[in-house]
Amino acid sequence: MHAYKKFLAENDEYITSIVYRKKLLPSLYFYLIHVLRIVFYSNRQAAKKKYDDINWVNSSLDILESIEKTGVKIHVTGMNNLKKVDGPVVFVSNHMSILETFLFPSFIQQVKKILYVIKAELSTFPLFGPVAMARNPIVVGRENPKEDLMTVLNVGSERIKEGYSIIIFPQRTRSNVFDPAMFNSLGIKLAKRNNIPVIPIAIVTDAWGNGKLIKEFGKIDPSKEVRIAFGEPMIITGTGNEQHEKSIEFISNKLTVWGRSDLISSI
Repeated sequence: MHAYKKFLAENDEYITSIVYRKKLLPSLYFYLIHVLRIVFYSNRQAAKKKYDDINWVNSSLDILESIEKTGVKIHVTGMNNLKKVDGPVVFVSNHMSILETFLFPSFIQQVKKILYVIKAELSTFPLFGPVAMARNPIVVGRENPKEDLMTVLNVGSERIKEGYSIIIFPQRTRSNVFDPAMFNSLGIKLAKRNNIPVIPIAIVTDAWGNGKLIKEFGKIDPSKEVRIAFGEPMIITGTGNEQHEKSIEFISNKLTVWGRSDLISSI
């Protein structure tokens, strides 16, 4: 028996079922009433070495419910694809805001043990750093791409042998625009090295914007729907170029179907 507040991975699709009245000041309501409470509580758990899988998922579910209470609607599809592979996989996703980082455990961790590849600067961030580090991420910098590549391939391979699936954001940084040229093939390389599938994830999460002063504290816009779609698992063949292109195609097609082709770089 699991001890999650909700078990969302039971079905292929998740849609916000309760229509909440939009708040007058959604950003203020979300951060002051919900986010700070959740993050501070998670930090205390992390300090006590108690921020385990169950607590991680439950704090993720808290964020999910909290942003829904601002009036933001969440729509997730393709969760059955998570169950089509018994062992670890590599997830590759476009990266728009901190929201997907918070929400993925609500859906994926309930099926597969996951960890993130994160930037070193996030590991030392006062509010989110201790929580992020409590989940044993793979930490990379920005100064030496070759060193980062070897860190992900070597440490990632060790984690995969331990049964973990790895979540990688190949864009390296959050962006409102999906630029295929900036979507590197690191996830494909890691999957190929370990002979495991890759699962692409398409997301639209600009309902939680990126802040100008502090990136994590941007505008909450209830008029924008959050969309997440999990693709079919793909076995890496040859150099992996085909699977890399299919991952890019999956994300671009989803953005187009969702009516957000404006988020795809035309360059």
